[in-house]
Amino acid sequence: MQDDYRADVAVIGAGIMGTAIVTRLIETGHKVSVFDLDTEKVAALQAKGARAAASVEEAVSWSAFCVLSLNHANIVRAVVFGEKGVAAAANADKVLIDMSSIDPADTADMATRLRRETGMAWVDCPLSGGVPGALSGRLTIMAGGSAEDFERARVVMRHLAANYTLMGVSGAGQTTKLINQLFCAVLFQAVAEAVKLAEAGGVDPAAIPAALAGGRADSRILQEFMAKFAARDFSPTGRIDNMLKDLDSLQAFALKTKTPLPMTGSVVEIHRLLCAAGLGARDSAEMMRLLDGFQPG
Repeated sequence: MQDDYRADVAVIGAGIMGTAIVTRLIETGHKVSVFDLDTEKVAALQAKGARAAASVEEAVSWSAFCVLSLNHANIVRAVVFGEKGVAAAANADKVLIDMSSIDPADTADMATRLRRETGMAWVDCPLSGGVPGALSGRLTIMAGGSAEDFERARVVMRHLAANYTLMGVSGAGQTTKLINQLFCAVLFQAVAEAVKLAEAGGVDPAAIPAALAGGRADSRILQEFMAKFAARDFSPTGRIDNMLKDLDSLQAFALKTKTPLPMTGSVVEIHRLLCAAGLGARDSAEMMRLLDGFQPG
């Protein structure tokens, strides 16, 4: 282990979002260490100025902050508590910032365990805004944790987020992210259906966002995605299967809390249908294929 090296932030996970987070942190003057099992992704970040670590433990040992950008709670748990994981290098001077989208109860459980066993703080910081938001430092971050740890994490979040809000104790950020995903999924489906209705009525759907701007139906999703959906522009801005993962977590949470979500349930099954049709790895604009009758293109 290279104890003489020091970084500001360790980023664990060099996927699409992790890469954007590392890129932004480097551009804003942070020294960043990175670990991912995909060595090609790590090499690409090394070329931008990141320092590759041989293990999660090594990356965390170099850094005051550890950012996680991972897909599932079981992966987060393995990265934090597994062999050569975060906990192996953790102490009370360090802060874990989990920017993954995972189950609120799992988050609260892991945060309590990490603090009890190592003293290390945990702030759940799921995000909205995607790659463009990360690269421009305009993410919306919904945080869970203590007020003190929330402020400690601001050292990193101020370069990534335009809206950084403490929602409550550990897990509250993840609960808020589920609500965010509920809105996004339902609105994506609404935009797709509105495109079809406009086309059926002889109205240019690409003109709808400007016509409705400032009214009650206006939204970021309407403004950013209706023209994209209308053009059948399937360029990637997010994966349907990732949205389904979050929606499954949302439904599990709703079941646990006995919360009825009838409209969300329908949209969840539409996402499941798209995944069953082999479109899970593709963009939300693929919803148009379903409404178009799965026409090739």
